[in-house]
Order: sequence, then structure tokens, then C-alpha cells
Amino acid sequence: MFRTLLKPFTRFFEFHAKTHYRAERHSMALSVGIILAAGVGGFIEIAPLFTIDDTVEADPDMRLYTPLEQAGRDIYIREGCYACHSQMIRTLQDDVDRYGPYSLAVESKYDHPMLWGSKRTGPDLARVGEKYSDDWQVRHLVDPRALVPESVMPQYAFLLDTALETDSLPGRLAALRAVGVPYTDDQIGSAASDALGQALPDTERADGVLDRYGDETNVRIFDGRSDRLTEMDALVAYLQILGGLTDLPTKTQPARGEE
Repeated sequence: MFRTLLKPFTRFFEFHAKTHYRAERHSMALSVGIILAAGVGGFIEIAPLFTIDDTVEADPDMRLYTPLEQAGRDIYIREGCYACHSQMIRTLQDDVDRYGPYSLAVESKYDHPMLWGSKRTGPDLARVGEKYSDDWQVRHLVDPRALVPESVMPQYAFLLDTALETDSLPGRLAALRAVGVPYTDDQIGSAASDALGQALPDTERADGVLDRYGDETNVRIFDGRSDRLTEMDALVAYLQILGGLTDLPTKTQPARGEE
């Protein structure tokens, strides 16, 4: 009985094996097959790009990462944080109940590379901005288990003692503009100064940050130390803006209980 049920599958695999063997003996036929297979796969990957204008929501008020936040994002990538934390809240009710409004495509419009991810050793961080205080973020990064005993996250205390390198920021912003992020010449030229100004609230440099990136920009001493600009300043500044570049998700999605 079992062999009878398997017979159609056996014949199919035998036919497939013979056909594949014959194709391997004829290089032209094999080449054509490879081109066809690659063409189908390429079309499936490229086709969604033709509808990109309908896929990515429009938000003219969406702001850019400041140089300090962009530097923090680079540190986040460098330290491999994306390997354990996703930045994409799915439309599943459990995700929405736990993390907030599900992620929209426009929120990643200026992200290079994307950090959506699927691994959640730690929680999703798409809406972590301002959920905790700067002090909490610093203490958590310095010693995760002091605040979350069951955490398996590594310690990043060294960020407090590592001065942030800012000389390369203009070049980094210029590179981002080349791939579509609309930084202005003024923003690029002032990048190093703006990175310092965002962490020094009572200075003229801070005023320049607000002029270039908007009055809603977080300007404060992120790591609790005003004597130097550190990588901890940058990483906390980045974490505190996650979910805050646009308010479109809260505008377009019903509040809990209103569905």
C-alpha cells in the first residue's frame, strides 16, 4: 500500500533526474535553464520596486537623523545590537499590544542599511525612544543585569570612556545624501559641530542643531557627563529617537480598544 502511494513521486523524481542529467550533458540547454531560473527570481525581487511609491507612505514632516544620532546608529551596527534586537513591529495583535503601533515603511525611508531583523533575543526597539530615561539607558548599557537580572546582553561600559570621533561625520552624511537622504550642504558642513552641540544644551552650537533639525530635536547631556562627547552620548541619542522621526503611525492606526 505504502509503495503504491509513493510510486507517482518515485516516477516524478526519476523523470526529473533523467532530465537534469541530459541537461548537464548539453551546456547550452543548462545555460538557458540557469538564465530562466535567475530571470524568474530576479523579477520576483524587482517587481515590488515598481510599486514603491504606493508602498512607502508620504510624510513631508519626517525629520532626518542628526549627526549625533547617525553616529549612534553606526555604533549600534558596529556592536552588533541588530543581531539580537529587531526594529520592526509586525501587524500581529501580540506585537501591537506589547510594543505599540506596527511599523510603517516610511519609518525606514532614510535607513541605510535597514535594521528590521527577525531575531528577538532582546525586545523590539522600534518604539523604544523616550520609553526610558537617559540615565536608565546608560545604566542598562553599562551593566544590563543590574536592571534586568535575566538579561544576556553584553556590557558596554567602555562607551562611557570612548570619545566620539566626529571628523568623519560630514563625509558620512554626504555619503547618505548620495543614496537619497536629503541632507543639505549646511547640515553636512556643520555635522561635527552639531554632534557636539546636541549634547551641550546651553551653547550656541545647540541652537544651530535646533535650527537645522527642528525644535523637537532632543538636545541634552545624554550620558550624564558634560566634560566630553562620548560614544555613549551618541548611542543613547539614537535609542531615544527610535520611533520618533514621524508620528504617522499613531495618526493612521487606531488606538487600542478602538478597533
